[in-house]
Amino acid sequence: MTTESTSLSNIEQHHQEQEYDNDHDGNKEGKVESIERIFESKKVPVWQSQLTVRAFVVSFILGIMFTFIVMKLNLTTGIIPSLNVSAGLLGFFFVKTWTKFLDKSGMLKQPFTRQENTVIQTCVVATSGIAFSGGFGSYLFGMSDVIAKQSKEENSAQNIKNPSLIWMIAFLFVVSFLGLFSVVPLRKIMIIDFKLIYPSGTATAHLINSFHTPQGAKLAKKQVRTLGKFFSFSFLWGFFQWFFTGGDDCGFINFPSLGLKARENRFYFDFSATYVGVGMICPYLINVSLLVGAILSWGVMWPLINEKKGDWYPADIPSSSLHSLQGYRVFIGIAMILGDGLYNFIKVLGHTLLGLYRQFSQQQITGEIPVSGNSSPDLPSLSYDDQKRTRLFLKDQIPMWIAITGYLTIAIVSAATLPHIFHQLEWYYIAAIYVVAPVLAFCNAYGCGLTDWSLASTYGKLAIFIIGAWAGGEHGGVLAGLAACGVMMNIVSTASDLMQDFKTGYMTLASPRSMFVSQVIGTAMGCIISPCVFWLFYKAFDDLGVPGSEYPAPYALIYRNMAILGVEGVSALPEKCLMLCYIFFAFAIFVNGIRDAARKNIARFIPIPMAMAIPFYIGGYFTIDMCVGSLILFIWSKINKPKAAAFGPAVASGLICGDGIWTLPSSILALAGVKPPICMKFLSRSTNVRVDKFLSP
Repeated sequence: MTTESTSLSNIEQHHQEQEYDNDHDGNKEGKVESIERIFESKKVPVWQSQLTVRAFVVSFILGIMFTFIVMKLNLTTGIIPSLNVSAGLLGFFFVKTWTKFLDKSGMLKQPFTRQENTVIQTCVVATSGIAFSGGFGSYLFGMSDVIAKQSKEENSAQNIKNPSLIWMIAFLFVVSFLGLFSVVPLRKIMIIDFKLIYPSGTATAHLINSFHTPQGAKLAKKQVRTLGKFFSFSFLWGFFQWFFTGGDDCGFINFPSLGLKARENRFYFDFSATYVGVGMICPYLINVSLLVGAILSWGVMWPLINEKKGDWYPADIPSSSLHSLQGYRVFIGIAMILGDGLYNFIKVLGHTLLGLYRQFSQQQITGEIPVSGNSSPDLPSLSYDDQKRTRLFLKDQIPMWIAITGYLTIAIVSAATLPHIFHQLEWYYIAAIYVVAPVLAFCNAYGCGLTDWSLASTYGKLAIFIIGAWAGGEHGGVLAGLAACGVMMNIVSTASDLMQDFKTGYMTLASPRSMFVSQVIGTAMGCIISPCVFWLFYKAFDDLGVPGSEYPAPYALIYRNMAILGVEGVSALPEKCLMLCYIFFAFAIFVNGIRDAARKNIARFIPIPMAMAIPFYIGGYFTIDMCVGSLILFIWSKINKPKAAAFGPAVASGLICGDGIWTLPSSILALAGVKPPICMKFLSRSTNVRVDKFLSP
């Protein structure tokens, strides 16, 4: 789980889904001992039949929709909730509606199965996942001159590369598939031998299984209907707000709901349906941590540091410069992110090594190649469900030679191609990454199976510092570090995603081959869709990446400044900034240690430093939206907990999807030069008096 990734809310979501299963479908446990016995009368289709044309058509449509959503979240705050539930729900709805129509007309040739539903969910998440791992809101956009101008350091031509559709698509195609081939040979060890949990994959499997039981299908229809209502409301609300944004600082987004002074310090409710929905999906602790971070930074620290203007930093430079107040905002936030990342890296690595030690000490590994199919666990000792799942999971083998050949081929092509895209990135930098990447991919996939915590961004930051320092500032080290970050992030991220999907497939009896093919096709679609969607944003919004704009892309500047630190050191920081960075770096480690040492009933009230760091740079407005979402869900849970658990994710998904899809027509309107007709602006009384005097002399 990382604050920058889609797994932010997975654990909490998993608990909510389990509660609903126990309260509703789960009551069957006393009557029905096995999930697979419910489906015993249904024949499992061969792996080729699980890959249908309709599945990939639906996946393509949903992939575009979810890419817009993830891209918008990337370019606003960087907080991306899990969209697995939405993908599973909407995939079920679209195909079920289509097959029902064909069935009534007597033209249905192949029924809709949970295996096909799993293929759709896997493909959609793989497609939209490229919008995150592709770095459009972080390392990739951090290469542009828009972000370089904000940092003022190391912004020579050799450290800048502006976005272009051709090179972005080429880059993603040569780096996004390596992670898939790196962990394929380990699927049996992870899923069968080690019996790793993969909470998100397990929760998604439970959801899909429940959809395809008679009771679950009825519930899914109600959930989809609820999602549709709030999707329509959110889309129309975004459309309505657009009419009032005909100028700078206009519209509901600038409504000073907590007063004009609070508005100046970025505390206000901006009426964003997206972030109210995100708040409903994210755990309460995440939202509270964000709010605590916003209050600590914009409510206390920045006003106090601003009073030191002229002492700690020159008074004659704008606050947006990294040599002034902006430097404290960015680098203290980076220090907290790195402290939290280092702590969790060591923690998850410790879990991984301890888990491996226990597995080997218990002699649970036969020593045979997991994908060879020659070995099998002691099936009679397993439950009926696990026996059936294990047999089918081991049935469709993915030959070892495919994994090895695929990895080596892509690695060679990538090492030969990337230096032509990034001249600062030498081939031996890439070769070094590819030598260690399979080990790191395994560690990330294994740790994710234990904790549901993906450390893709942490490994990416590690690559920034190592390759950036290796290249050096005078040889384009900033750009080399950012590009290396992208290579590493894509490998380790897709590795853990694929293993999550294998777990989902294991529990829904979807073939590993169909899972792998679906992931490959989804990744390929994402390599084209994500750059095109980003390009639309890039061309439609002139102020993209500018602080204070609608799409400030905060992580782009953070990642670029990490790269600058890697090649330049800390000499560029304003006075006292380094000392404060050390303090907050230690603070992040200390708070994490206290959270882990405390009892669960106490730890759930201790904020998460990674989440606290995000509003340090952006402001507190989106945290208020998310806390409103949390408050809605909290009150709903108090009134009717089972209903809130069942329909809360559907309501949240509708709010997120509707507002996210409105981005497409609004971008098209901006490209066409269509301006909103009204500017709704909020002024203080004294300013309003001066305006009236000016207009009516």
